[in-house]
Amino acid sequence: MAKNLLHLLFHPTPLKAGLSSILAGCLLWYSFGYEKPQFFSAIDAKIVDTMFRVRGAQDTTGSVVIVDIDERSLKEHGQWPWPRNIVANLTQKIYESGALVVGFDILFAEKDRTSPTDLFIRYRDLLGDCEGLDQALQNIKDNGELDHDRLLGNAIASGTGVLGYMFLFREDFLKTTGAVPFPSPNISIDSEEADFADLQLIPAYRSIINIPEVATASSEGFFNVFPDQSGTVRKVPLFMMMDDVPYPSLAFEMVRLVKKEEEVRLHLSNIGTKNHRTLIGVSMGESFTRTDDLGQLTINFRGPYNTFPYLSAADVLEGVGNDLLQGKYVLIGSSASGIMDLVATPFSARTPGVEVHANIIDNLIKNDAMAWENYTEIGLTYSIIVIAGLLIVVSLVYLGPFLGFSAGIAIMFAIVAGNYHFLFLKQHLLGISYILTSLLVVFMTVSMLNYLFEGRRRLFIKRAFSHYVSPSVVNELMKNPERLNLSVESREVTVLFCDIRNFTTLSEITPVAELGQFLNTYFSLMTDIIIKHNGMVDKYIGDAIMAIWGTPLDDKDHAANAVRAALEMISTIGGHREQLKLAGQTIDIGIGINTGNVSAGNFGSSKRFDYTVLGDNVNLASRIEGLTKFYRMKVLISEFTRNKLPADYCSRFIDSVMVKGRNTPVDLFEPLGDPGTVREKSAEREQYGKAIASYKARKFTTAMDLFARLHQDNPEMIYRIYLDRCRNFAENPPPPDWQGVHDHN
Repeated sequence: MAKNLLHLLFHPTPLKAGLSSILAGCLLWYSFGYEKPQFFSAIDAKIVDTMFRVRGAQDTTGSVVIVDIDERSLKEHGQWPWPRNIVANLTQKIYESGALVVGFDILFAEKDRTSPTDLFIRYRDLLGDCEGLDQALQNIKDNGELDHDRLLGNAIASGTGVLGYMFLFREDFLKTTGAVPFPSPNISIDSEEADFADLQLIPAYRSIINIPEVATASSEGFFNVFPDQSGTVRKVPLFMMMDDVPYPSLAFEMVRLVKKEEEVRLHLSNIGTKNHRTLIGVSMGESFTRTDDLGQLTINFRGPYNTFPYLSAADVLEGVGNDLLQGKYVLIGSSASGIMDLVATPFSARTPGVEVHANIIDNLIKNDAMAWENYTEIGLTYSIIVIAGLLIVVSLVYLGPFLGFSAGIAIMFAIVAGNYHFLFLKQHLLGISYILTSLLVVFMTVSMLNYLFEGRRRLFIKRAFSHYVSPSVVNELMKNPERLNLSVESREVTVLFCDIRNFTTLSEITPVAELGQFLNTYFSLMTDIIIKHNGMVDKYIGDAIMAIWGTPLDDKDHAANAVRAALEMISTIGGHREQLKLAGQTIDIGIGINTGNVSAGNFGSSKRFDYTVLGDNVNLASRIEGLTKFYRMKVLISEFTRNKLPADYCSRFIDSVMVKGRNTPVDLFEPLGDPGTVREKSAEREQYGKAIASYKARKFTTAMDLFARLHQDNPEMIYRIYLDRCRNFAENPPPPDWQGVHDHN
C-alpha cells in the first residue's frame, strides 16, 4: 500500500504538479487570512446577481404595499413637495384603511412654507397696526388646523408610524447637539464584556431629522441605502452608529412595532478579541436575523421593479383601493421622475429606493434574508478545493484527454450547480470564484504537463501526417530551401478569410458522402482562384479558407491580387450554383481581407515545419470576415487594404468599427471593381456618400431621410443599419466625443 502511494505521488509528473497546485491553492487562501481580494469578491457578487436572475422573481409575503407618489399624483395635487395638509390627509386615509404600520421614505426636514399660519406671520408688516392684530395672529398660530406641520404631526401620531431620516457621513461642521433621532426600542448587547463602542457598525457624522412639529411618530428609522463598489445595492444596514449609539433602520422599526417588541439585542460571536467581538446578528423576541460585522443584512431580493404592489397616492386620497391596505405594512415613497431615488439591484439597473425597503421588510417578516458565514466558507473552500482538485487531477491523468477534459468541466459545473441548488436557494451564500480559479489552475497545470510529457509523441505523429504544403511554398523551397528554417521575419502581406454561410446548419442535415464531395469541389474551385492570383492557401479550417498574398513569394500587388481573387471567388460561386448546393440549398460565402505587417515563417520544429503568418493583422482579417454576416456583405476590406489598391479602384465606405482585440477603430470598405463596371450605380453611390457625410457630421435627421430613400429604392442591409442608427441618435444623441465608430466588441 505504501509503495503504491509513493508511486502515485512521485512517478507521474502531471499528478505531482496537480497535487502541488491543490496545495498552493490552499496555502494562498490561508495567506489571504481568509479575506478574499476585492477582485474575487466582485466576481462573487456578480455570480450571486446571476443566480438571482436565474431563480427569477419569488412570491412576496403579501404583507407590504407601497403608496406611490407617482406622476399622476403630482399631476392631480401639484408638484412636490406637497403642502403637508395633503400628506396629513394621505396619512389619515392609510390609517383609516387598517394599515398595521406606516413608514415614511420621505424626510420633512424644513417647515411647510405654504402653511396659512406661516404666511400670516411672514407678511405681518403688510397688515399695518390694526387694533387686535397681534392677538389675531396669535390665535391663528395656535390654531392647529391652519398649521400644516402640526396637522401632519397630529395625523402621524394618530396611528402606528415610523418616520424616516437620513445619516450624513462627511464632516460638514453643521452638527448640532439636539439634532438626533429618537427611535423607541431598548437596545442591548448579549455580552457583559462589550459595549456599543466595541461594535463595528457603519459610523455616521450627523443626522438630518424631521422638524419637531412632524416628529410625532411611534418611532424613527434611517432610510440610507448603500451601493457597493460596483454600484449595486446588495446589503443594507439594519443598524448604524452615531456618537457611539446604535440606531435602527426604517424597515427594521416598522417590523418591530408590528411585532410589539420593545427589546432588541445585538449578538456577538464568541470569537474575537475583548475590544473587537464580531457582530453576527440582531434579534427581537424569538426572531433572529443574521448580519455581517457592519450590521448589514444581505437582501434576498424578491424580484425586479414592481414585484411589490404599488398604490397611487392619488387613489388613496380619493379612497380608491384602500381596502388593499388593511393589515399591511405600508411604505410611502415615490416613483415620480425627479424626486425618486433610483438604485441598482441584482434584478434591475433602476429601482426606486422605496422598493428596496419593501424587500427588507419582507425578508424580516419571513426571516429568509441571505446569510453568509465566514467560518463555513473557510471550511467549504478548503474541502471543495481538495476533493474536487483530486478528482480533476485523477481524471486528467488516468482517463485520457477527452474523458479527463469532460470530467473536469463536469466537476466545475457541478460545483456551480450545487452552490445554486443546495446553498443559494436555501438563502446561504458561498463565494466560489476563488474555488473555481484554483481548480482552473489545477486543470490547466495538469493539462499542460500532460501535453508536454505524454502527448508530445502523438501530437508529432498527427502533425507529420496532416501537414499540407501549397505549390507556392514548394516552389520557394526548391529555389531557396534555407528560407524555410526556424527563423521568423516581419512581412507586409494581405490576408484573406473566406467562410460558408450557415455551413454548420446545412452540414448537419447532409449525408457524410455528399458533404465530402461538396467540400472537395468547393475547395478545389476556391484554391484554383487563389493560386491563379499568386496567393497561398495557408490552411482549411472546417469550411473556412485562410489565404495569404505577399509571402513567402514577394508580390508588390498583393492587396490588389487578393481583392481580385475575392471578387472572382464570389463570381464563381454565382456561376456554379447548381453544382455548389448543400442539402438542396445554394450556398453563399463571406470574405474578409486585411493588409499589414505580420510575423511570417516556419512556426514548428526542425523535423516538422508549418509555414504561416501570425499577428494582429491576421486576427483583424478574421474579424472582418465575421462582420460580413452583420452587414450582409459578400466582401469587406480594411482601410489598410484599400490604401494599397490603385487610386481609381472603385470601393464603397461601409463603417468605422471597433473590433475585439484592437484599441483603435478601423474603416471598412466594400470593393466594387474597375470603374467601368460600376458606372450604373454612380448616382446611388453619390447619394450614399452624402448620407454618410451627414451621419458623421451628426446631422442625423438629414442622414435618416437620405438612407430612407436609399433603402426604399434598394433595400440593402447597410441602409437599414444606418437608418436605425440615425433614428436612435436623433432621439438619444451620442456623446460629444463620438467619432462615428460602431463598437463590435
